[in-house]
Amino acid sequence: MRARAPFGFAVETESARDDLLKSAQPTARKRETLAEKSIRAHALAARLAGLYGDVECPLIHRNTFELLIAVMLSAQCTDAAVNKVTPALFARYPDPAALANASISDIESLIRTLGLFRAKAKSLKRCAEQLIQDFAGAVPSAMDDLTRLAGVGRKTANVIRGHAFAIPGIAVDTHCRRLARRLGLTRQQDPAKIERDLARILAPPQWTGFSHRLIIHGRRVCYARKPNCAACTLSALCPSKS
Repeated sequence: MRARAPFGFAVETESARDDLLKSAQPTARKRETLAEKSIRAHALAARLAGLYGDVECPLIHRNTFELLIAVMLSAQCTDAAVNKVTPALFARYPDPAALANASISDIESLIRTLGLFRAKAKSLKRCAEQLIQDFAGAVPSAMDDLTRLAGVGRKTANVIRGHAFAIPGIAVDTHCRRLARRLGLTRQQDPAKIERDLARILAPPQWTGFSHRLIIHGRRVCYARKPNCAACTLSALCPSKS
């Protein structure tokens, strides 16, 4: 099952969308006011929603526990690579109790093709143990509870909260970080501070969809080494366009 996040962005009419985009054009001023940046961020959100539509989680999973494990495994890894190993992993360990009782070596053998597989195996086992000990085997929804789990940071927690619990959150991975800076939405380097800056200029219902669409756009168009500005539909709103 692929989980669908119920976070979209719609502008009611075509003329309203055009007005929003016109008012959001970057100016020659060095610094935008917070209000100007918010207008531009909303215009970017509208354009990204038009490009990529509803947000779907590309990690194959059947329940919240499997989503948590898949997101943990996706660190410094492609989603496709994770999807190749999780069917066997979930067949062997379908719930927290089974994973908590697994040996590290057995977990490693199932995820060996992924980067950092040894560290991830330890985190998976410890996380499962914590779910049993502290949460009666259920994945919690609160940010503080999620980030207490081994191997779970704010990015992973926001993905879980957005996709499994429909709680707005901004997932800042390397793509979201890069694009947020290129688009002039933040000057920060730290993911938590980038999350804070984006939260200030976007409405909560947009958070999950916007950050995930930024990630998609970073993978498909705004590449790390050589962004494809000529093919980018965000270029009119981007102060870094070449």
